[in-house]
Amino acid sequence: MKVCILKEFGGVENLILTDLPIPDVSDNEVLIKVDAIGINPVDIKTRNGKSLASSLKEFDPIILGWDVAGTIIDTGKKTTIFKKGDEVFGMINFPGHGKAYAEYVTAPETHLAKKPSVISYSEAAGACLAALTAWQVLKVHVKSGDKILIHSAAGGVGHFAVQMAKYLGAWVAGTSSGKNRDFILNLGASEHIDYEKTRFEDVLTDLDFVLDTIGGEYIDRSLKVLKKGGKIVCIPTVTAGEIAEKSAKEGKTGLKFLVSSNGDDMNEIASLLEKKIIKSIISGQYSLDDIQSAHLHVESGKTTGKIVVIP
Repeated sequence: MKVCILKEFGGVENLILTDLPIPDVSDNEVLIKVDAIGINPVDIKTRNGKSLASSLKEFDPIILGWDVAGTIIDTGKKTTIFKKGDEVFGMINFPGHGKAYAEYVTAPETHLAKKPSVISYSEAAGACLAALTAWQVLKVHVKSGDKILIHSAAGGVGHFAVQMAKYLGAWVAGTSSGKNRDFILNLGASEHIDYEKTRFEDVLTDLDFVLDTIGGEYIDRSLKVLKKGGKIVCIPTVTAGEIAEKSAKEGKTGLKFLVSSNGDDMNEIASLLEKKIIKSIISGQYSLDDIQSAHLHVESGKTTGKIVVIP
């Protein structure tokens, strides 16, 4: 099978296309013929030697990627949820060795959900890690009537978070560049803030919740707009460590968060997609031969929605 391996940590030139045998399926796994692969910022950070690199360096070869959509072509002896021919999608083995950059991949069946017939494989692959991140955070911390802020609201996590928060009954403000104003408002946001022209802390106050997908100085700035007892969840692990202490000093709650593979949550996301409560926006599609360009697209930090790769 065609597969993309990471020769060593560093630039995109280290993503090398090669051929490997189709993997054997274990008892509790299924074998998927991959139709689409989702690319995420964690892929880029890990490729650069950060994020999950320390836990993957022991593997040879290293195969990046965690988001897949495709068709089951074989099942393990102890699988009970899926059968051959089922169309599935999910974030697999995260935060472990996903091995998604390939034409075929094995996955624990408990990490997957059936792909809704109303969406494409590309849309399904785009609605894995990013959608899971947004859903696992928001369903715990946001309730109807809350006033919330979502940073980088046009990005992968952000564009799902806007839609999900609106579904949960929250009032939603989202930050992005001005060119994505209409995009964010059409997703359901009540207010858009152009970060290039306006500091969000100058126009927002007394919020119940902030979803911070940026980190750094955004933690301190976001705490200013939270009311007493409010919560902020920080996704970037580089700066998330300081959030609890800073928040507690102001009578607020700061939490770091790392998404994890979960088939039950994937089924809930599948239902939201099936009912068209949320939609997966794909702004770029590349071949596996051109996966380096897909990485550069995501690495630019200017992605609207999601980027996918087709094997």
